[in-house]
Amino acid sequence: MSFRRITPCGPIEGCSCQWPGVAAYKGIRYATARRWQYPVPVTRWEGTYSAVRYGACSYQPRAFYDEEQMPEKAFYYNEFRRGEHYDYSEDCLFLNIWTPEDAGPDARLPVLFYIHGGGFTGGCGHEKHFDGPVWPTLGVIAVTINYRLGPLGFACLPGLTEEEGTPSSPAVTGNYGLYDQLCALQWVHDNIAAFGGDPNRITLMGQSAGAMSVQQLCLSPLTEGLVSGAVMSSGGGVSPAFGIVPADKRFGFWEKVMKKAGCADTDAFRALEPAALFAAWKTVQEKTGGLTCSPVIDGRLIPAEAVHAASAGRQLSIPYLMGSTSQDIVPPIVHKMAKGWCRLQADQGRCPSYAWFFDRRLPGDDNGAWHSSDLWYWFGTLDHCWRPMTDADRSLSRQMARYLTRFAATGDPNDEGLPVWEPICKGQNRVLRLGEGETRMGGVNMAKLTKTMMTNRAVGE
Repeated sequence: MSFRRITPCGPIEGCSCQWPGVAAYKGIRYATARRWQYPVPVTRWEGTYSAVRYGACSYQPRAFYDEEQMPEKAFYYNEFRRGEHYDYSEDCLFLNIWTPEDAGPDARLPVLFYIHGGGFTGGCGHEKHFDGPVWPTLGVIAVTINYRLGPLGFACLPGLTEEEGTPSSPAVTGNYGLYDQLCALQWVHDNIAAFGGDPNRITLMGQSAGAMSVQQLCLSPLTEGLVSGAVMSSGGGVSPAFGIVPADKRFGFWEKVMKKAGCADTDAFRALEPAALFAAWKTVQEKTGGLTCSPVIDGRLIPAEAVHAASAGRQLSIPYLMGSTSQDIVPPIVHKMAKGWCRLQADQGRCPSYAWFFDRRLPGDDNGAWHSSDLWYWFGTLDHCWRPMTDADRSLSRQMARYLTRFAATGDPNDEGLPVWEPICKGQNRVLRLGEGETRMGGVNMAKLTKTMMTNRAVGE
């Protein structure tokens, strides 16, 4: 079945998905960009846009090897990508929208805008767990996006600095992937009414590097008026352990990459084949370590380090939903960061903000609630998973999706029939426990959590 809408960019045709009554619009080009140039939004297309297939993903390490033959990549490959096909390209600025098929321009439904994780080097907006969120069946439009990754999204060099700059908009380099996210958000704000959405009720959501992206967007002056709420899983909050550096502090690393690739100047670097670019980056990265493909302070989108910006109250004054999993990456740190961010909002007199802790031991193996495991439940896509999901898993997913969509609609996750979720505030330091046992407010045993450090899962792809 096909569906047609008229957007400010022109007519668009979508298709059905696994949820009856929900229309999917896949692979919508929201911007164009040459390598290491900032995105130019799409404002018009010729004819009727066919949005029935997903667009290409950004080039990333797995584009250049067979995951089936990489034992160290087996866990996440088996979980989220086995049996799937992905196209990779530098031309990757596409987004996907799922909306009730009968939602007209006056419906003004809330929107959940999701940014995928993957260590800023992997992932896309249509892996199995993102393929058809349940949210539109609960009255909330779903959006997922692709953005530039790895060296394509985060290289920093003086020769790549944008040539045109003004006192109010200084010339910058780096953060290309974050500017893609911002551009996609602006496109959704300008076009979502045509899909039945409310441009004034857009909630950002992200996990891992996606949560870190959401946080940077919420600390940026460029998103003022575009966001009504934010959800961050396994990556939200501030900590010196996850600080970022000014762009020029990364110049030395990228100069080594350029030299390793045999490029005499930035023109040659721009023209380098993607496989050679990623190979040179990987070689230097292995010697350097750390997150070298990640956001930097550029003076425009990111004016200051997150810890200082948040302490000064520069984050968007919106409600936040924050949490982590029991077998997460460094579980005590990410749990403390989530609660700390919510407490900061209360201490600064901001909107009520809510924290969760997910500890469902997923059926099928003994890995517990590993990093990213909660996504199956938030998205309501358990039927895409290989695991022998039980009635308890489906019930938990329905609960979590209701909390999430209610938060997107009102800024408060509470709804009739759901266990009460209290915001973090002075005298109330408990979080919502999701997973093993009944959903309830409770504390987290930090000593026990410290013993569950994740040691056998690769963050990234």
